[in-house]
Amino acid sequence: MERRYLIVPGLRSSRIYVIDTKGNPTGPEIVKVLEPDELAKRAGYSRPHTVHCGPEGLYVTALGGANGEDGPGGIALLDHTSFEILGRWEVDRGPQYFAYDAWWHIAHDVLVTSEWGTPSMIEDGVVGELLLGRKYGHALHFWDLRKRKHVQTVDLGDQHQMALELRPAHDPTRQYGFVGVVVSVEDLSASVWLWLWHRDGDQWAATKVISIPAEPAAAEDLPPVIAPFGAVPPLVTDIDLSVDDQWLYVSCWGTGELKRYDVSDPFHPVEAGSVRIGGIVGRTPHPAAPDLPLAGGPQMVEVSRDGKRVYVTNSLYGAWDDQFYPDGVGAWAAKLDSDLTGFTFDQRFFPHGDDFRGLRPHQTRLQGGDASSDSYCYP
Repeated sequence: MERRYLIVPGLRSSRIYVIDTKGNPTGPEIVKVLEPDELAKRAGYSRPHTVHCGPEGLYVTALGGANGEDGPGGIALLDHTSFEILGRWEVDRGPQYFAYDAWWHIAHDVLVTSEWGTPSMIEDGVVGELLLGRKYGHALHFWDLRKRKHVQTVDLGDQHQMALELRPAHDPTRQYGFVGVVVSVEDLSASVWLWLWHRDGDQWAATKVISIPAEPAAAEDLPPVIAPFGAVPPLVTDIDLSVDDQWLYVSCWGTGELKRYDVSDPFHPVEAGSVRIGGIVGRTPHPAAPDLPLAGGPQMVEVSRDGKRVYVTNSLYGAWDDQFYPDGVGAWAAKLDSDLTGFTFDQRFFPHGDDFRGLRPHQTRLQGGDASSDSYCYP
């Protein structure tokens, strides 16, 4: 076994690329392309998004059904070795329709999935009528991992729109995890929820453990999509949990803030650090370029396995970038050093602008693995 291949989903094209990094890591080679018609025919899905190395294959979550516009979304299963599409993972999906992320408690035969929306709901940006109508995803789904059967839905409340990134505890003896919620339509706040197994009732439950309020702002400083509200929503678009399950990092793409919480007691997170960079209104510069206002904000977060390095990138998705940062989201990535006392920017690492050749940085993966690509290990 070796970490050799990158599996790269094309969210808009519905293609899946297999890229070999072994021969020349600085010039990796595309060795296989799975076309959208194959994904649709064999698994019944489109718009692949998230990839995990699962118990019996590669799990690729997909937002759309075979027609590319509607649902249900779900999980396509790929062979570990040949990368061929084996089919749909779900045997009995129950009421699940929206899809986004998937993770598991592998020692307990439990899989968890979250919700965003169908392709038609996200590909041209957030649809205000759907958001205010509470039509985006707001639930978690729990599955029998071995039988591939839906067993329970936990609704977070339809005001909590877009339950996205899942981060289960790395310790395989623990049955809890965190999920980030992008926005509440009641007050524009964002939140992080703890899901856990209630042994007495033999049921899963979820409870809000972190709430991050919106920040007041003048309407003229805001993009049209949120100007009527007179506030900047945090827009929590990613969370990441350190391998020792102590630190939870939360990105606030709207306000331009990265927060760190001590979650040693997962029921009572304690904020233990915060930095600002970018933001819809703030445009906070990087310390290495103090005269350069930045658009975008901490979006995807990746934590090294030793917990000492934290990487953030600033682009969410083209149509959404253009809605919330209509004057241009720019391009940058940043590294922070993290220890028990807090975390700070590494001024030696700040690729930005022309370094990305007009492209928008989104996801980071670290050689040898990172906190969100290693599903379980003992601290």
